[in-house]
Amino acid sequence: MKRKFLFLFSNAMFVMLCVMAQPPKPPSAAERLKHVSEKISKEITLTPAQKTKIETAYKDFFADMEKMRSKNGKPEMPPPPPPPPGSKEEMDKLTKVRDAKIKTALTEAQYKKYTEVEKSLRPPRPEGGPGKQGPPPPQGDKKQ
Repeated sequence: MKRKFLFLFSNAMFVMLCVMAQPPKPPSAAERLKHVSEKISKEITLTPAQKTKIETAYKDFFADMEKMRSKNGKPEMPPPPPPPPGSKEEMDKLTKVRDAKIKTALTEAQYKKYTEVEKSLRPPRPEGGPGKQGPPPPQGDKKQ
């Protein structure tokens, strides 16, 4: 009886570990667009025309990002690693195009508020990731 219990327990643990090891599925472009639209609409009062223009700008941005990321044939899983230097410029261009479209749709005050809201839409950077330095190593008393 003990062996059966141990066997079942170990198999259950193995299955749980296998399931937990699967990476999370990335949100679809429609889910990301919905999230961005809700967040911006919650923070900024928009007319229906402004909302449509902003959604179109983000829709184009997400589509262009997917094209850029899947150049090598396979899309990246979020959170994506920092882009290589050449791709960083491409991402910056796409962001500037998106923001230019949004700026034409919003008033000056709305655009200022949008820039604050947009920062909160970015995924958080992992601590200690590339380009980030962790805490300095402890400096103990060095006896010579």
